[in-house]
Amino acid sequence: MATMNQSTGTQFTRILSVGASRGDLHVPNDDLIGPIDSSDEWIRQRTGIIERRRASANISATDLATEAGRQAVERSGVSPDEINAVIIATISNPVQTPSMAALVAERLGLTPAAAFDISAACAGYTYAVAQADSFVRSGLAKNVLVIGAEKLSEIVHPADRSISFLLADGAGAVVIGASDHVGISPTVWGSDGGKWETIGMTNTLLEYRDAKGELEWPTLRQDGQSVFRWAVWEMAKVARQALEQAGITVDDLAAFIPHQANMRIIDEFAKQLKLPESVVVARDIEHMGNTSAASVPLAMHALLEDHPELSGGLALQIAFGAGLVYAAQIVELP
Repeated sequence: MATMNQSTGTQFTRILSVGASRGDLHVPNDDLIGPIDSSDEWIRQRTGIIERRRASANISATDLATEAGRQAVERSGVSPDEINAVIIATISNPVQTPSMAALVAERLGLTPAAAFDISAACAGYTYAVAQADSFVRSGLAKNVLVIGAEKLSEIVHPADRSISFLLADGAGAVVIGASDHVGISPTVWGSDGGKWETIGMTNTLLEYRDAKGELEWPTLRQDGQSVFRWAVWEMAKVARQALEQAGITVDDLAAFIPHQANMRIIDEFAKQLKLPESVVVARDIEHMGNTSAASVPLAMHALLEDHPELSGGLALQIAFGAGLVYAAQIVELP
């Protein structure tokens, strides 16, 4: 029997660069409180959000992804023809097919790189980092562009008190390539489909089509209390597993970059993990809002803009959301 060739790559990978694109509009709480009969103080106390960034009608999630991806590629120092795959984590592609990734790859001059989208909601970026890491180490790609991109303002109902004031628009991108040392730890990831209905859409596209105007456009909704309890208690366990698999402790961390879902969740996380004061905690949600798959790379970008001295340090990144799905890994900051 004939033997076949098998590709092999590099032993280690790391994040080479990070790019970002935020919605052009600054939307303060006061702009959203009318339909939910609330107040600026109520939103701040519940979420820690002062304002969120949203994109104008003429700016699409694909546009945001393109801008963030271009910045990441330019900062990476990698030639476009050395980027062999583009992975975009999104729930905001305005069409079911083709992928947002294929269009962004073409816009950035990365053709014929492999290109595909993944749907893992808020955990999508961390899922994509796990895939990019394995692609480079297996030899399937030399370098991978990973983007989390969302325009959630298009799928939110302004009167939904469970989620409307949380959501925002933006994209964060990284280039992942070879390293001479471990720059990305093993990923701890998983799902719990038993909680499938905790975060989701108000109805399906087929139901919307067949209702002939009797149903509104499908929008996001959540059971906030259930999500809060799950995120705080179960995800702290996942974070500890990621640290254990990486062979480090919280004392080795320079930063903690959780999904920017809610400031109360972030603060409780830090308490559960007993993070030392030396660890800088990303709190991008305060002025950005929750951008689902884009939140972790955007928070990393903001963190490095404010604290460039963290470059080269280790960060625990963890994301979780609809599915329910989750993933965490330790990364060396670019």
